[in-house]
Amino acid sequence: MEKKKIIIAIDGFSSTGKSTIAKHLAAELNYLYVDTGAMYRAITYYAMQQNLVGKEFLATETLIKDLQHITLEFVYNSELQFSEMCLNGVNVEREIRSIEVSKLVSKVSAISEVRKKLVEQQQAMGVQKGLVMDGRDIGTVVFPEAELKLFMTASPEKRAARRYKELLDKGHKVNYDEVLENVQQRDLIDSTREDSPLIKAKDAVEFDNSDMGLKEQFERVYGLALLRISEE
Repeated sequence: MEKKKIIIAIDGFSSTGKSTIAKHLAAELNYLYVDTGAMYRAITYYAMQQNLVGKEFLATETLIKDLQHITLEFVYNSELQFSEMCLNGVNVEREIRSIEVSKLVSKVSAISEVRKKLVEQQQAMGVQKGLVMDGRDIGTVVFPEAELKLFMTASPEKRAARRYKELLDKGHKVNYDEVLENVQQRDLIDSTREDSPLIKAKDAVEFDNSDMGLKEQFERVYGLALLRISEE
């Protein structure tokens, strides 16, 4: 008898390794993986390209009107073995991971109309279940009835160090202090925004991975997933 599939929601602060754990977990379970952060980053990148957002400005109404012309799609890359984000038919996976996008994504993702558009798309992806999705409001807004909810956190310094190394490895020119400031600023905006703030769902399992290796994290998360699946 085939085991019933579930929805696994992984929320948490930026640079806590949510996507890495979620990708690995989805691959092991043969589930669909969705990186909702990539969706918000793509909208932000569009706004930057159209000069609708910057450090000191945000053309909210124009961006809202433009949402109808924005198409987001995950396209699987067989060489890299994960799906990449395409914006209006163009692969923007590298562009959306830049520090420049990181500095503005929390500002754009705080717009209610943006969140409404993307949440609708995200919920449609989970109709058949068998889904691992990570973001900021997956267990509280997108899938409040998810069978397994995780909330990942770590100290800002540890997260900044991880993000700094990741950006350097990808060829981006950044410095640690700039990355740390960005992490702290995103924490503030994500946690205090009016629409769908970053909060831990009451029934979520919290993971502080400040001093936890990737292997240990995955083993714990995978064990929880198997237990919850067996209960269904």
